[in-house]
Amino acid sequence: MSATPERDQRSQESFEAERPAHTARKLKRRRPARGQLSTPVLLRERFERLLPPEALPWALGERTPTRVGLRLHRLSSPPQESLSSLEALGLSPHLERPQTDVYSLPWAEREALTHAPITSEGGVYVMNPSSTLAVEALAPQPGEEVLDLAAAPGGKSLMIADMMCDEGRLACVEPVKGRFFRLKDNLKRGRVNIAQLYLADGCAVGRKVPARFDRVMLDAPCSSEARVRLNEPDTWAHWSPRKVKETSRKQRKLLRSALESVKVGGRVVYSTCALSPEENEGTVTDVLKRFEGEVEVLPHHLEGVPSLPGLTEWEGQALDPRCERALRVAPNGLYDAFFLCVLERRS
Repeated sequence: MSATPERDQRSQESFEAERPAHTARKLKRRRPARGQLSTPVLLRERFERLLPPEALPWALGERTPTRVGLRLHRLSSPPQESLSSLEALGLSPHLERPQTDVYSLPWAEREALTHAPITSEGGVYVMNPSSTLAVEALAPQPGEEVLDLAAAPGGKSLMIADMMCDEGRLACVEPVKGRFFRLKDNLKRGRVNIAQLYLADGCAVGRKVPARFDRVMLDAPCSSEARVRLNEPDTWAHWSPRKVKETSRKQRKLLRSALESVKVGGRVVYSTCALSPEENEGTVTDVLKRFEGEVEVLPHHLEGVPSLPGLTEWEGQALDPRCERALRVAPNGLYDAFFLCVLERRS
């Protein structure tokens, strides 16, 4: 495991690893055609339609985050020892979500947190609180068999193992080799014993082991729109409406696989750090059609989180009305933009 934990969001790195080099070169050279809106204008227009005004500066990167999130990892160190270690360094953690040991620090303390010994030793994992909401919704229990279908870099897998008290079985799947080994290192440092790791394409898991798992976590590879900063072209250089559509096709395959692999009565949590409805409610609508009568969307309420209900319409097209039970987290300086939907297999 690297001494510098990374925020557990789907980063642009996953796309760099999967995209052929010649495609990357073409994207970098691309220029808007006459009359075509530039990417920053398209993003701003889209975000304005999807977010309340107060969230827009955070979504566009026009305001710097005010706080950095972290989670205390119980399997590596007792929470009180981890807190004491942070406070001994002069850091001032604030408890955000008591049930899952999620804290935050002022943004100015981020660098010190990242290089703190307790962080490199695995007692603390730096991750945005939005990411922890997905595992909280999954609610894994000790002794269960759980699947993390797109697991790297491992923050959610660590949290799942913590909530399971390292009892049961946790299958972690990751198709990108570099990310797979980062996942492996993170779980080793986190002293997770119940994890079995697979370097494999998650789209095939449902066919190979149908109806096997009690719960499935799918934090899907996405367009990473939560990481957009309009004044940093590298954060949106590879974004386009076409890329969003391509990504949504992969997400639909992964979510179908997740639903095939879960037992009847089992739970699947689907999440992304994207704002685009094509990647979120559109993906959910697709699987609800394909699994008609077999899958239901469970209502999920979050205390103390700036959230909106899922969309039921986008660009003149109706989405499944049950998507309203999903949640869209609005960025606010601590929480990043995030989408979360809880699905249950009924038959």
